[in-house]
Amino acid sequence: MEAPISISLRAKSEIFSTLSANKIPETYGLRIGLKGGACSGSIMLGFDTQTSSDQVYWIDGVKVYIDKKHLMYVLGVSVDYEDGLNGSGYTVSTLENKTLERD
Repeated sequence: MEAPISISLRAKSEIFSTLSANKIPETYGLRIGLKGGACSGSIMLGFDTQTSSDQVYWIDGVKVYIDKKHLMYVLGVSVDYEDGLNGSGYTVSTLENKTLERD
């Protein structure tokens, strides 16, 4: 499968910066998945190690872990990083450009 999600250049830069600044081991990658139920859940992002139920994707140089059970819920998601009036953080959007969560 091609990349199930997209990562903006700004988000990619922030991911690499975070990994480097915090000396996070190479065994870690970006985890994207569903938090809560399928109908009322939200998208979660974090750094984690691979589990036996994960699919591993290399997206623009970023190692991404997605649990096989969560894959259908995150297809087409776009990860970005923005600065705004309420601070800066990652944004996660669907194909329709509707923001789901901001960390």
